[in-house]
Amino acid sequence: MLKKIIIVTLVMLTAISCTGKDKDRERPTYKIGYMICNSEKETLERFIPFSKYMGDKLGVNFETIPIDTINFTREIEKLDFVHTNSLLYIILNRFHGVEVLAAEEKGSLGYKSQGIILTRKDSGLTKLADLKGKTMIFGPMLAPTGFMAQVDIMQKAGIDPEQDLAFYTIPPGSFKHEKVIYGVFFERYDAGSIPIDDLETMVAEDRVAMDDFNIIGRNEPIPYCNFGVTQKIDEALARKFKKAVLAITEDDTVEIDGESIKVLDRALVSGYVDIKNSDFDIVREMAKRTNMPPYQKY
Repeated sequence: MLKKIIIVTLVMLTAISCTGKDKDRERPTYKIGYMICNSEKETLERFIPFSKYMGDKLGVNFETIPIDTINFTREIEKLDFVHTNSLLYIILNRFHGVEVLAAEEKGSLGYKSQGIILTRKDSGLTKLADLKGKTMIFGPMLAPTGFMAQVDIMQKAGIDPEQDLAFYTIPPGSFKHEKVIYGVFFERYDAGSIPIDDLETMVAEDRVAMDDFNIIGRNEPIPYCNFGVTQKIDEALARKFKKAVLAITEDDTVEIDGESIKVLDRALVSGYVDIKNSDFDIVREMAKRTNMPPYQKY
């Protein structure tokens, strides 16, 4: 009798498991393209739980696709939703009709970011004019507050990075923003160009201290990372996606491989807020001033 009970129980559990898998297979699948911030591995770790959580909320499957910033325009036609920075958003909005749904909040500036130029505290470089004839390391070219904002800051101060710096570079590989900070800290370069939230993160992790640096330039804060929807998605699904994103709280979790994961904590954000396309006009004007996409003139 006991043997029969065990067999029946196993059959029922198998049936339930198969039914769950069958339901997942029956769900429609959509692709979310996530901008690679530091590395592909980190991007997958951050956002696979988010995709799973959102899929469960909407009754669909979301596939997590990490994409390098320079490849987004080539991959956009294969995607349904996107997670990008504000410069990539205005490019995708202009050329591919992507519409913003929500912005992520993190750091001291919430849904905005600020580009800063920093030097070592003991460098003697305390103002923008001191950069002439010096070396500088920038963040990725399509990082709005890692490159574009700093070019704008310098141009407003009468400094042409192409003509007035002795040399500048952009680090290769992963974790470029960290490489900028360390490049200045270890005196490889005279100045560095980064989003302030990356410096705040490294300070919070006790890897550097604010007192190690001078901040000699700051831009006006601008919108940063956000979720957008492509034109192929119907409005009803886009509205459901937006509503679900905005409703995520710090206590919301998702189960993956038997582990309960807090969605916001894993995504390294504090929440999501509503945002309009017009909120990105400040980014558009900066791109025009600095000859950056989508307004560059050759």
